[in-house]
Amino acid sequence: MKFCSQCGSSVEQRIPTGENRLRFVCAHCQTIHYQNPRIVAGCLPVWGEQVLLCRRAIEPRRGYWTLPAGFMENGETMAEAAMRETDEEACARVRDLHLYTLFDLPHISQLYVFFRAELADLDFCAGEESLEVRLFHEHDIPWNELAFPTVGRTLECYFADRIDQRFPVRNEGLAPLRPRQ
Repeated sequence: MKFCSQCGSSVEQRIPTGENRLRFVCAHCQTIHYQNPRIVAGCLPVWGEQVLLCRRAIEPRRGYWTLPAGFMENGETMAEAAMRETDEEACARVRDLHLYTLFDLPHISQLYVFFRAELADLDFCAGEESLEVRLFHEHDIPWNELAFPTVGRTLECYFADRIDQRFPVRNEGLAPLRPRQ
C-alpha cells in the first residue's frame, strides 16, 4: 500500500498508539488501514456416492482439480458465498449445507471454509473459471492433480467420515503448498 484510500496522501508503516503491530497509517489524515485475512468459502457437493470437482481454468493451479470455492464478498454469509461460488464455477445448485471444514492458513492470510452440501440436481456444467466439471467416486478422485491441500484434506475427511455417517466440524491448520516437482 502506498496511498491512503481516504485522502490520497502517502502512507507509512508504523505501530499506531494503542496497537501492537505494524500498520499502514496515512501521514496526512492519520487513517489506519487495517489488512485482514481473506475468507475462502466453498462446497463439497455430493450426489449419492459421488462428489463434484471442477478443473480450474484460472491461476493459481490452472488445470488442477478443486472443490468449487472462492473469496467471500461483502454483504454475504459464508453459506451464501459457498453457494454462489458453486453456481459460478460449476453452474450447480446445492442445498442442505452443513459447515464441515475450516482451515487456518496464516502464511497466506486466508481462512478456508467448506460446507458439505447436496446437489439439487444433475444440471451442472463448467462455469467461466472451470475447464470441466465432473462427479467422482472416491476411487476415481485424481488425488495427484488436486489444486490445493485444503481440497485434498476435505475429501480425505469426507470419505473417512462417510463410513460412519458422522461429519464433525473440523478445524485445522495446513502447511504451505510445496512447489510442483
